[in-house]
Amino acid sequence: MNRFTKAAVFGLMLATSAPLVAEAQSRGDRRENRREYREDRRDDRREFRQERRDDRRDLRSGQYDNRREYRQDRREDRRDFREERRDDRQDFRRDQRWDRNNRDWWRGRDDFRDYRGSRQGYWYAPSYGYYRVEPRYYGQSWQRGGYLPQAYRGYYVRDPYTYGLRPAPRGYRYVHAGNDIVLIAVATGLIASVLSGAF
Repeated sequence: MNRFTKAAVFGLMLATSAPLVAEAQSRGDRRENRREYREDRRDDRREFRQERRDDRRDLRSGQYDNRREYRQDRREDRRDFREERRDDRQDFRRDQRWDRNNRDWWRGRDDFRDYRGSRQGYWYAPSYGYYRVEPRYYGQSWQRGGYLPQAYRGYYVRDPYTYGLRPAPRGYRYVHAGNDIVLIAVATGLIASVLSGAF
């Protein structure tokens, strides 16, 4: 074979193999591109999931923080409200306490709302109102060691502090009996002490 023929065959071989080589090379490139594309997508999905996890964690911690702050605020509000009520009650009690020298100390008090002074044949018990009394007990002077009749033992003093009294001992109650307040044994009605002329 002459030189020219060899060159022609070689050129023909090159011409036919170049597209095949180029095609093989482009197939490899495509595979490589697909692999990179898949890896990129995988990385993107991983990052997206991680970001969602972080967002949920932030949201949960934010909600917990909000709930914690809300509960704390409610606790503080309740505490403030209780303190204000306690202060108001103390101020009210201080202003509205029984004073033997002040005959009108009871005016304006809710428990004396329907009080209109003494009435013949009736006693008045603050917060209870007027109630009929047997004639023999009207104007009764109660003494320590005596007994309060059963019918009149249920008119308990709601707030002994108003009258400057200490809390009643166990088994005893303060009771309104006419214008007097008597400390009685709940079981028997035995009078332990008397505060006369309360109002």
